[in-house]
Amino acid sequence: MTTTDIIRVHDVSKRFVLHQDKSLKERVLNVRKAREHRNDFWALSNIDLTIQAGTTVGLVGHNGSGKSTLLKVIGGILQPTTGKVERRGRLAALLELGAGFHPDLTGRENVYLNAAILGLSREETDAIFDDVVEFSGIESFIETQVKFYSSGMYVRLAFAVAIHVEPDLLLVDEVLAVGDEPFQRKCMDKIAEFQSQGRTIVLVSHSAAQVGSLCDRVIVLDGGKIMHDGDPAKGLAILRAGYEADRVAHEAEAPAPAVDSYRIANATATFDPTTPDDVRVGLDVEVLEPRDSWGIGLSIENSLGTHLYGMTTFDRPELVLPNTRGVHHLEIVLPQVRVGAGTYLVNIGLGNQAGETFHRIAGAASFAVEANDFGYGLIRINPEITVTS
Repeated sequence: MTTTDIIRVHDVSKRFVLHQDKSLKERVLNVRKAREHRNDFWALSNIDLTIQAGTTVGLVGHNGSGKSTLLKVIGGILQPTTGKVERRGRLAALLELGAGFHPDLTGRENVYLNAAILGLSREETDAIFDDVVEFSGIESFIETQVKFYSSGMYVRLAFAVAIHVEPDLLLVDEVLAVGDEPFQRKCMDKIAEFQSQGRTIVLVSHSAAQVGSLCDRVIVLDGGKIMHDGDPAKGLAILRAGYEADRVAHEAEAPAPAVDSYRIANATATFDPTTPDDVRVGLDVEVLEPRDSWGIGLSIENSLGTHLYGMTTFDRPELVLPNTRGVHHLEIVLPQVRVGAGTYLVNIGLGNQAGETFHRIAGAASFAVEANDFGYGLIRINPEITVTS
């Protein structure tokens, strides 16, 4: 391990044994047969990765992809079946709701218990206790047994302890999604402060926007194997493509409705910076079985999954859409879309006002923007700068 590395994962695999017996009693009484009713499930397969100090790494993937297992192996909560993990520095981990808390102890007692687990002396905990309680925002409940805490209170106190022990490495597994919005913002601000201090963060999250805004590296896992390791935008695009492939496969397996009413036959999107900055969405809709009413829903998001805009034709009641059998071409022009450089996805759906969906395609079309304007961000602005001496 070099001086810049804080984590080294060497050829790590993790196996879980899945028993098909219905109960422990059946397993004990049928020891020989129990061996015939067990399956090996490899949650991780031959994982190799190195994480440098001062980076923020996002672990993403479908449910069951192995991301939480990998985080627990890195944190030492689980031991790998094969391979090894090297780690240095003080570690703080938020891997499960209430992990490390004793339900019969008060919040105060659990702060000292958690801090001791994380390596602090009682004197060091005394010095940070007031800051921990203030950050958690649960001063009124600090002398209450934590078994009476809500899930949000658990997260507040656990996160407050973890960040105030000043870890070199912080592991976070989805628990930030439990707190309310003001507390989540406070946590994001603290994580940004950690990043500025050169601390290392490994984060598991289903929020593409959160991963895209916080992480400088994304690792995509699928079936316990690494599918991508590098650029966050590309990694999240791969993840979203996998979700879409699963959706299409699920729809293909589902029984087809008796009659398809409306279908998206083709969709295109172009960006024209000369008109100025118009996005033109071309849409071919096939009407198979006319209904009393139908409409189009459209949304735009960036490659990180951040929602930028949405609309439906139901918002324009004066608009009359074609409703005779056959293929009809429509064009939707979104004027002056001054978004920043990048690739944008257009999601399109057909349905009625009652909420019934006839056809929907996520990422039905896309357009790219090359921006040469001053600055950077989700939008493009050409600022006027005046210097007065």
